[in-house]
Amino acid sequence: MSTKTTREARIRRHRRVRKKIQGTAERPRLAVFRSNRHMYAQLIDDVAGHTVAAASTLDKDAKIDAPATVAAAQAVGRALAERAKQAGIDRVVFDRGGFRYHGRVAAVADAMREAGLEV
Repeated sequence: MSTKTTREARIRRHRRVRKKIQGTAERPRLAVFRSNRHMYAQLIDDVAGHTVAAASTLDKDAKIDAPATVAAAQAVGRALAERAKQAGIDRVVFDRGGFRYHGRVAAVADAMREAGLEV
C-alpha cells in the first residue's frame, strides 16, 4: 500500500466510526491522533462544538524524553485524565481515530482508565 492509500483508508475508517460516536457535555468524545512523532488526545463536546480538555506530547509540562513511545502515550493519557477531572468529567466515549487499538492508542485509553475515568 502506498502512503496516500494508507492515509485514505484510515480516514475512511474514522468517518465510519464517527457516524456512530458523538460526544456530549456529560460524556465527551476522547479523540486520539497518532503521528510518527507525537500523540494528541482531546475531549470534545460535539453537541456544543468545542474542546473540553486536551493533552499532547508537545505540552511544556509533559517532560517527555522520547515522544513517540508507549510511555509518552501513557503520560498524555494521565495528563488528560487530570484535566478531565478538573473539568468535572468522569465518563468518556473513545474515538480511536481510525487507528488500530493497540500500542500507543491503547496506552492512552488504559492510562485514562487507571486514572479513574470510565472509558
